[in-house]
Amino acid sequence: MKISIITVSYNSESFIENCINSLINQSYKNIEYIVVDGLSTDNTLKIIKKYSKYTSAIISEPDEGIYDAMNKGIKIAKGEIIGFLHSDDLYINNNVLSKVADIFRENPSLDACYADLMYVKQTDTSRIVRYWKSNKFILGSFSKGWSPPHPTFFVRRSVYERFGNFNLNYPIVSDVELMMRFLEINKIQTLYLNEVWIKMRMGGLSNKNFKSILEQNFDVLRALRNHHLNNNIIIFFINKIASRLKQFFQRPNS
Repeated sequence: MKISIITVSYNSESFIENCINSLINQSYKNIEYIVVDGLSTDNTLKIIKKYSKYTSAIISEPDEGIYDAMNKGIKIAKGEIIGFLHSDDLYINNNVLSKVADIFRENPSLDACYADLMYVKQTDTSRIVRYWKSNKFILGSFSKGWSPPHPTFFVRRSVYERFGNFNLNYPIVSDVELMMRFLEINKIQTLYLNEVWIKMRMGGLSNKNFKSILEQNFDVLRALRNHHLNNNIIIFFINKIASRLKQFFQRPNS
C-alpha cells in the first residue's frame, strides 16, 4: 500500500530539513513524497533538492496560498492513501506511517483516520506548549466547534476523487471545510486513534494571534452555513474557547 505524503513549503529554510528527515526516517518505506514549494526566496528549495533522491516530485512555482499548493500535490499523487506533513512539522516517532498503513490494511472499508497533535516550541520540539486531543467523530460535532487535527488526517485518494479537494473560497480554513464536507456531508467512515502522531511548531498562520484565530472561526461558521449545518454561535464559541484552554493543561499519557 503506497502512502503519498505532501509537504508544502515557502521560505521554510529553518525547519524544512527537520521535516524531510522526519519523513525519511519512517520505518514504512512504500512512500511517495511530493514537495510543493511556492517559489521560495531563501534556501528552502536548495535544501529540498539535496534530498531529491527521496522525493517523487518537486514542484516550485507561485501559488494562490497553502491550499492551492496542497491541491497541486493531491492532483499528482498516486498513492492509495494521502497525508500531509507541513514544512515545520514532525512525526512523533518513526512508526507513524507504519501504523497508518496497518490501519487501512486491517479496515478495507475505512475512508480516513486521524489522531492527536502536540504544539511544541519552535526551537525546542521537546517542549510541549499545547496538546490537541481529539476524539471519535459524532454527526453534528463540527457545528459545536469540533474538528480533527488536519495534519494527522490520512484519507484514501478515492475520497478526494469523489468529493473534491480543498475549496479555495476558504483561504484560512479550507482544511476544516474539507473535513466537514467529508465527515458531516458525505459521511465517510473514519477511525480515531487515541495517540499523538504529529508535533507542530507554534507560530503558524492559524494560531498566530487573537485576530487570526477569530477570523478563522468566523470562516468556519461561514462554511457551516454554506453547508446548511445548524449551529448556535454561542455554543460554538464556548466550545472553541473551552477546547483551546484545555489544550494548555492536558498532556498525553507517557
